[in-house]
Amino acid sequence: MKKALSVISAIALLASCVAATGCSKKDEGTNTDSTPSGGGEKKGKTVINLWTFTDEVPKMVKKYMEMNPDFAAQYEVKETIIPTTDGNYQPALDKALQAGGKDAPDFYCAEAAFVLKYTQGDMSSYAAPYEDLGIDVENEINASKIAPYSVDIGTNPATNKVVGLGYQATGGAFIYRRSVAKATFGTDDPSTVAEKIGAGSGSWDKFFDAAEELKGKGYAIVSGDGDIWHAVENSSDKGWMDGDKLFIDSKREEFLDLSKKLKDNNYHNDTEDWSEAWKADMRGEGDKEVLGFFGPAWLINYTIAENCGGKKPGEGTYGDWAVCAPPIGFFWGGTWLIANKDSEKKEAVGKIIDWITLDSSDTGLQYMWANGTLNGPGGTKDCVASNTVMEKSDGSLEFLGGQNMFDAFVPANEYANGKNLTQYDEKINSSWRGQVRQYTAGNKSRDAAIKDFKQEVADNLGISVD
Repeated sequence: MKKALSVISAIALLASCVAATGCSKKDEGTNTDSTPSGGGEKKGKTVINLWTFTDEVPKMVKKYMEMNPDFAAQYEVKETIIPTTDGNYQPALDKALQAGGKDAPDFYCAEAAFVLKYTQGDMSSYAAPYEDLGIDVENEINASKIAPYSVDIGTNPATNKVVGLGYQATGGAFIYRRSVAKATFGTDDPSTVAEKIGAGSGSWDKFFDAAEELKGKGYAIVSGDGDIWHAVENSSDKGWMDGDKLFIDSKREEFLDLSKKLKDNNYHNDTEDWSEAWKADMRGEGDKEVLGFFGPAWLINYTIAENCGGKKPGEGTYGDWAVCAPPIGFFWGGTWLIANKDSEKKEAVGKIIDWITLDSSDTGLQYMWANGTLNGPGGTKDCVASNTVMEKSDGSLEFLGGQNMFDAFVPANEYANGKNLTQYDEKINSSWRGQVRQYTAGNKSRDAAIKDFKQEVADNLGISVD
């Protein structure tokens, strides 16, 4: 989620990383040492190489080292961080895995947009089964009640073995403004708002009924069509591929009609996600005040909260939010940890991965992550992969008016589907979203948008289309 690095610097970094001399912190500014004291390689220590695209997992590894001094005395974790800007991370990681040797990653991270490439797709042959890392996989998954979609995504179907798991739970809910709900529906109660938008119905009918009611009061139901896209995308029955051919699931094709209905009826502010106008709607400063956004807990913590215009109740929209069940189950985002099958440090890597992804004890990463205590009391609380952890944790947030967000997100993780992804989703989704906007803007017909989408996929990815 954090970006940088130009193409030129990425190429230079890649060359230095694959070379026999490896990367150093002073060379590119993206390699750091996760041992508590920092600095270069310590004499007599075994080096573990971690590749990732943000500093999130390296910070977790540093915490593990601090909590396990005997492990830290024996091992040094060196990280290579290459942001996903301009698609730099994947090519660099692929070449490093293919090159092998002492500078190859011992474990690495993959996000939802491309994780299937590394767990089930073209690069999955490098992924070590978690059981080869000394992890009691099945028993720990059951004990920790790991969200099923996360396990599905991390399982290689060729072997039916788990090769990757995450630490976050990114099941989605509807995150809404209490004041807008009260002004329109007469209450901000999550169960009532959930009923109004058709929670659990698997249909958008009641959602659009609510949109019409909101319009009558001068409000928008969402900021832009991107706010419903992830719910549409990840509730589809099939992904973008059928064998080696492009496939358009009927639910994803319906996004053309849903998006047009939002625009033609003036039910949204027609923003694009991640734009400044989209963020302005989180502060209530858009053309019309917006009821809500579809998303997981991270959207609350790292996007809405950062753009709400305040730091405490009474400032901006801080404290004027709540969460309820969505019409359709979905997930959005996440990071999976994968070990290199050729690593000579599998047991050590396994200890770190197990602590991050499967340990549901009070001293595991996920308990601290859920309760906001990773870096001491008072930190950001987040939803984690383990329902066991969330069931014994306090997810109440001042930002949500004191609501316990786990009440909404624990069931959301159960409803999410992890079987409709492909390794090409990042690029195909971008093409599809672009063509949908062209259609809803009136620049081309529905049929032309579909035809042009297929041509883009064929030209850019070499995928067969009908």
